[in-house]
Amino acid sequence: MKFAEHAALVIVTACVLAACATEPQGTLLQRSLTSATPDAALRPSAGAHWYKLATEPYKGKQDDIFFVNPKIGFYVNGKGRVFRSDDGGASWSLVFYQPGTYFRAIGMLDERHGFAGNIGTDYFPGVTDETPLYETLDGGNRWDAVARIPGPPVKGICAIDVLHARTINAGVITDRTIVHAAGRVGGPAWLLRSIDGGAHWSKIDMNPYVAMILDVKFFDEMNGVVFAGSDADVERSHAMIVTTNDGGQTWRKAYESARPSELIWKGSFPSRRTGYATVQSYDQDTSNVQRYVVKTQDGGGTWNEIPMASNHDINEFGIGFANEDLGWIGTNKGGFETHDGGATWNPVDLGRVVNKIRVIPEGREFVGFAVGADVYKFGIAPTAPAAPASSAETATIPVARP
Repeated sequence: MKFAEHAALVIVTACVLAACATEPQGTLLQRSLTSATPDAALRPSAGAHWYKLATEPYKGKQDDIFFVNPKIGFYVNGKGRVFRSDDGGASWSLVFYQPGTYFRAIGMLDERHGFAGNIGTDYFPGVTDETPLYETLDGGNRWDAVARIPGPPVKGICAIDVLHARTINAGVITDRTIVHAAGRVGGPAWLLRSIDGGAHWSKIDMNPYVAMILDVKFFDEMNGVVFAGSDADVERSHAMIVTTNDGGQTWRKAYESARPSELIWKGSFPSRRTGYATVQSYDQDTSNVQRYVVKTQDGGGTWNEIPMASNHDINEFGIGFANEDLGWIGTNKGGFETHDGGATWNPVDLGRVVNKIRVIPEGREFVGFAVGADVYKFGIAPTAPAAPASSAETATIPVARP
């Protein structure tokens, strides 16, 4: 059984199985045996650090990267390109190119089967593709529109969450892959859901709860978190987080910022109880200099704001944590790192405008990948010294729209 990011099998004891066997037949009993986050804290390898990988130059912010395991990974960008690596990011091949498509998200079930989300039309110039979700069955060489989604197509996709789960159904252990695809920035807010690896889909209207969705995370079939904005107009939007414990049938507001011009951009859960998310601010008032991260220590039920930086010019993007203490944030002013659960943050070179950070377990240790203008890896760097960065590779990249 293959596991995606932050998937770990929990050993089931004989007493649990015995308890399940006593449930009345004919009732649907489902108990998650798989956690979406590791129970044992991951630790970095000795000497591991962030270093830049050789990739095709890109002007702007690339949005998502996904590794099936420490060797096989993919990243996508707004030029309609999909890249694949089979050697842990040491080399990359362009496996798919479709002009007019803005690939904003990617999630792979295994090295051959996966989904990619397109942001859709009427948001970024030059995007002509109205298909929100694509599927590959051959490792990324071919991508076809997903046609099994009921009703009219959603406008666009900004995030994909893949969870390999093991459940007990009426005393029988079954494996299933749960996929959620959500969007979009600027609205409207929809959540696509499949509990059978994409064979069948349902569509959840999230507009009664939020106006746009930027990220999504499910821990099991029933419990999940959506990271969002309260209004399609960024100037009126407050950062919002909503949660569900019934598979998306109902949602509860867990957090809303008190300030306008804010969104929750990306989230990260290094453990089932502890999670973090970036708060983007587009407030034009230069006297409002404080930037925040929000943190939960009860599995997403409540969130507290943590000061991240005091600089009006900073805007946050991606976030990733390896354990409850060690994590990173990408911003328009470079990366930031914490070793104490967000209490303090210090600059770190993990690339420019990093939009997504993925942590891939490797035993008790891990490797990390970050994508933005460039692609960076957290691990043991090759012995050959890296070439000095050119001025174009270090220039500030403006991001006018979220």
